[in-house]
Amino acid sequence: MTSTIRCDIVSAEQQIFSGEATLVVATGELGELGIAPKHAPLITRLKPGKVVVTTAAGEQLDFAISGGILEVQPQVVTVLADTAIRATDIDEAAVRKAKEEAERVLANRGEAMELAEAQQRLAEVTAQLQALERLRRNLKH
Repeated sequence: MTSTIRCDIVSAEQQIFSGEATLVVATGELGELGIAPKHAPLITRLKPGKVVVTTAAGEQLDFAISGGILEVQPQVVTVLADTAIRATDIDEAAVRKAKEEAERVLANRGEAMELAEAQQRLAEVTAQLQALERLRRNLKH
């Protein structure tokens, strides 16, 4: 029997995922983290990027997050994300439009507040586009 750990991914709006996992990979501020069953407890901040959950059945579920907190306890990994979306639910056209808008704001060097928002939005949509790319690669295999 494969050892598992419960994984919960929640955003401000809703619970995105809850289930058993053999591995959870997330993008922390200092790099990628791999969390397996019996991992030492920890809390760390997450930056915009990915969370990949490998289920007990071996399926890889890909999520894009805009940042948040990762908490590891003996029996559960919790991702508290600002926003989170399954790769399969990403609207590519809307994400590409948001990316172009953020890049336009950055190129025009708007006000400082507008620039910060554009940089954050660009990081979020880039994470979503990367999730789509990983999904496409996995579907080809």
